[in-house]
Amino acid sequence: MKDRVYFTPDFFKFLRDLSQHNNREWFQENKWRYEEFVRDPLLRFIEDFGPRLHSISPHFIADPRPSGGSLLRIYRDMRFRKDQAPYQTMAAARFPHRARKERTAPGLYLHLDPSHCFFACGLWRPDGDSRALVRDEIMRQPEKWKRATKGKTFQANWELSGDSFKRPPPGIDPRHPLATDLMRKDFIAAVNFGEREVCSADFLARITRATRAAGPFLEFLTRALGLPWSADDRMVPREILREE
Repeated sequence: MKDRVYFTPDFFKFLRDLSQHNNREWFQENKWRYEEFVRDPLLRFIEDFGPRLHSISPHFIADPRPSGGSLLRIYRDMRFRKDQAPYQTMAAARFPHRARKERTAPGLYLHLDPSHCFFACGLWRPDGDSRALVRDEIMRQPEKWKRATKGKTFQANWELSGDSFKRPPPGIDPRHPLATDLMRKDFIAAVNFGEREVCSADFLARITRATRAAGPFLEFLTRALGLPWSADDRMVPREILREE
């Protein structure tokens, strides 16, 4: 696919203006700008990213529908907080594993905000059982984990991030060589971008390159949770994972 520009300065201009005029009247008058400069370019990006993502793993979703797909709604949920501004002042897309509705699963997330643009991947805020499964897999296959997270390609594109516990889980020696990773609450990585990079013709190539570099990391997390990664994989019941 030939490089193409998806996002222009008008994308960020709209979001900056929205932050200054976050009300329904202004948004309705400028909705055409949202659709032309923000929503539609991001939907095109999601659609073009889909085949590249599926070449890495067919079990992750890139859904370019305007509603109910990868694109996050710009409208805030106002049911429980009537005092907040009605619109998100950023644009974002999520690329989750297909099993996300059945149990905790890894995914990727693109966040585009005038103050902070980043691409993230992994497990954010997993439940305790899922965290324990990843931790157990790290202890069972430490070399595979190190290759996935400390290899040159991964570290050239990503930085591990997220929250951690203050001390190792019970039964884990604080001097364990992977104690820092075993203390993680989140198993995520992120890469930051500037506006100029987001608006460049090679932005899709940058995201694709980062996703490929994250492949071993995402595969490790996916398989640790008993979820399919390759085309022929099947989901492993949680009961079997706990018995191993």
